Amino acid sequence: MTTSVERAQYSDRVPIRSIILRPDGGSGLAGQQARVGGWVKTGRKADKDAFAFLELNDGSCAGNLQIIVEADKGDLGQLVLTGTCLQVDGVLKLPPDGKKQKVELQVEKVIHVGVVDASKYPLPKTRLPLELLRDYVHLRARTNTMGAVARIRDELSYATKRFFHERGFRYVNTPNITTSDCEGAGEMFQVTTLISEAEKLEKNLIKNPPPSEVDVESAKLIIKQRGNDVAQLKSAKASKQEIGAAVAELQKAKENVMKMEERSKLQPGIPQKDGKIDYSQDFFARQAFLTVSGQLQLESYACALSTVYTFGPTFRAEKSHTSRHLAEFWMVEPEMAFAELEHDMDCAEDYVKFMCQWLLDHCMEDMEFFADKIDKSCIDRITMSAKTPFARITYTEAVELLTEAVKNGKKFENHVEWGIDLASEHERYLTEVKFQKSVIVYNYPKEIKAFYMRLNDDSKTVAAMDVLVPKVGELIGGSQREERYDVMLSRMKEMGLPIEPYEWYLDLRRYGTVKHCGFGLGFERMVQFATGLDNIKDCMPFPRSAGRADL
Repeated sequence: MTTSVERAQYSDRVPIRSIILRPDGGSGLAGQQARVGGWVKTGRKADKDAFAFLELNDGSCAGNLQIIVEADKGDLGQLVLTGTCLQVDGVLKLPPDGKKQKVELQVEKVIHVGVVDASKYPLPKTRLPLELLRDYVHLRARTNTMGAVARIRDELSYATKRFFHERGFRYVNTPNITTSDCEGAGEMFQVTTLISEAEKLEKNLIKNPPPSEVDVESAKLIIKQRGNDVAQLKSAKASKQEIGAAVAELQKAKENVMKMEERSKLQPGIPQKDGKIDYSQDFFARQAFLTVSGQLQLESYACALSTVYTFGPTFRAEKSHTSRHLAEFWMVEPEMAFAELEHDMDCAEDYVKFMCQWLLDHCMEDMEFFADKIDKSCIDRITMSAKTPFARITYTEAVELLTEAVKNGKKFENHVEWGIDLASEHERYLTEVKFQKSVIVYNYPKEIKAFYMRLNDDSKTVAAMDVLVPKVGELIGGSQREERYDVMLSRMKEMGLPIEPYEWYLDLRRYGTVKHCGFGLGFERMVQFATGLDNIKDCMPFPRSAGRADL
């Protein structure tokens, strides 16, 4: 442990975490000079306004550094206001005996003050409900809760990349714009310029009305006149220069008529063909959407590089206002060639365990914050998931357990029978009551799963699996992919899917097909699982949902 302060690599400041998160709480740095910066969490004047105590936080950790500012160093009335930004030079010193903090900073010079109008600043000292904070999405990262969420997300992102990199997976960037519907549900955001182009055209036609038939005919007469001029010059054996000039005028007249005829055909509104929207005139010359998953495109790389993954934003136009839904969310999606369902479940379990252990090893300060303020069981929950083997049961066994629970008096809002898509309440019963740990359910009815999942030998179920965890329910959904061309084609026809948009996907089965599998983890659900936050909108820096797209 060093006895000197550690500056940020690209700044003169000393991150507060490098002071207060030392094993000695920073006491070993007493006497050291330090420049710190951050935002005032709380402040109060003391000793008849002779000095002020300020709690400063720079976001590098959950804890604050107490700084002491004397009245001759700055306007204490401004400095004590919550939200004020400060950068100061000072000396670290030991506080009086009996104080909670192990070190504090005596300010020698105020370098910068970012003032706050206390009458307008929306974040008071007192804790605001998370729902209200969503109205201030540009400021809410300054709160203790959202700052901790940001650090948890960052650590989970790093853990994700480390997990897959260490196991030989290659990171692939899959497109955000796609012409394929991975889920087959149709709840996709459309990407189009037809509307904006139609609006531009309408304004243009109002400002510059299209030519009438009379205008076009008049322009054609000019062509005839210019043609006569050329003929007369040629018969009069005029100079080459004169004839050339006349021919140029004739050409201009012809081009003008072409433009007028083209403009006269313009009609306001979105282009139509055979009574339907003509997407051939759209930007991509066909229908395009924001992706709901990078899986299909990723499979093409799995069938070349063997083990790959992608990690990026996905989108779903589901008009839901529940605490479980976002319109934009992040997915971690690995794909593995030469692998089957058992391998898929092993990888998913190892990945979740790795992330849980990472949080325990690297984020305990923030996890303790969530255990204290949000969910007392969150540390126990991720510890259990990190250390305990997941239960594995078939879908049929899961339904049998739920049916048995109903017979014993358990009441579910959603009816239980074979063939249903398990609801969140069913998933949480299995994880929180029956097994009291994470559970993997596999071999689901084919009717409730996507077309690309491998049909089992019973022709009733597919080789699909879901990882269910306490608090959240489904965390991961995955499957062994259908590698048999004829079976996949039959499934697509059975589900009424158009074949043409998926011809490229079928090519992966036509040319060098291979058994392969993969899964998708909802990243915000992992954050929710770790922190215990009730609403998934608080697990995302800038949440997008039906009716809300702030910033």
